Amino acid sequence: MDCGMLTNASILITGGTGSFGHTFVPLTLAKYNPPRLVIFSRDEMKQWEMAKLYGNDPRVRFFIGDVRDKERLARALQGIDYVVHAAATKIVPTAEYNPFECVKTNIIGAMNLIDACIDQGVKRVVALSTDKASSPANLYGATKLASDKLFVAGNSYSGINDTRFAVVRYGNVMGSRGSVIPFFYTLAGKGVLPITDARMTRFMITLEQGVDLVWHAFEDMVGGEIYVKKIPSMKLSDIARAVAPNAQHEIVGIRPGEKLHEQMIGQEDALHTYEYADHYKILPAIHNWSQDPERINGGQKVPPDFTYSSDNNTAWMSVEVLQGWIDKNLDKIGKA
Repeated sequence: MDCGMLTNASILITGGTGSFGHTFVPLTLAKYNPPRLVIFSRDEMKQWEMAKLYGNDPRVRFFIGDVRDKERLARALQGIDYVVHAAATKIVPTAEYNPFECVKTNIIGAMNLIDACIDQGVKRVVALSTDKASSPANLYGATKLASDKLFVAGNSYSGINDTRFAVVRYGNVMGSRGSVIPFFYTLAGKGVLPITDARMTRFMITLEQGVDLVWHAFEDMVGGEIYVKKIPSMKLSDIARAVAPNAQHEIVGIRPGEKLHEQMIGQEDALHTYEYADHYKILPAIHNWSQDPERINGGQKVPPDFTYSSDNNTAWMSVEVLQGWIDKNLDKIGKA
């Protein structure tokens, strides 16, 4: 997706030392050569390690801060044109056992960012969401649903500054730190992999696909849209087979807050959802924005009973395809 507006822009990414940032930053620098790209995060060690990758590149800046700190955000956002919001507390069991901390980062942090972006005159903001925000069954998903709603409604708050907000939503990022593929790799040598449920399915997406969706959102957004990438599904047991073909599977049961299948678009959103070649777009129910031709932009309305979940998906990834991806990306798995 050619998002030419990023070429002469100052860009900031919150949570920029995470998995998404490690892919977004080099791809965006290579494709658009922006004069300034700021990595905003709270972990000084991760910033120090990431800074080594870019040497003295004058385009890349690092800014220590936390989205919970509105004043620090305001300072970081001075002169920024575009923001990608990737900061989140996102490990499901961690959120279940530390709910106050999850709310502070994922909800209060979103509120702080929305206010600060409007106050500083940022042009456009794209927030990263998750399949777990659709009909959430865990605290992480519930906080991200609240965050999505905040970013959609933020378009009503911007006033004369005309700051625009949109959301991108996608599933399990293949090989990212803390995800299932590197987890299985750490256990593969033992010959037994824990499977929560033999029926469990998950959406699969590469970080590069996620970055492309963010670029598209910046180019396409009017304000308040939720972009959902069309991606394949895979059974958890098949993911295990791709990682360790000879390992035995031990059924251990679903963890607190886990779903058997993930969902990215629920039936309640179908009335406001449009389909495109490689993605869906959920339009805002507020202000009749879902009827706006500029936001619809040639999309095809989905059926009223439509859902998009990992078990009813029409696209599936095979064990062989995942093994091929693993072979090409083995040095990156679990590193970011």
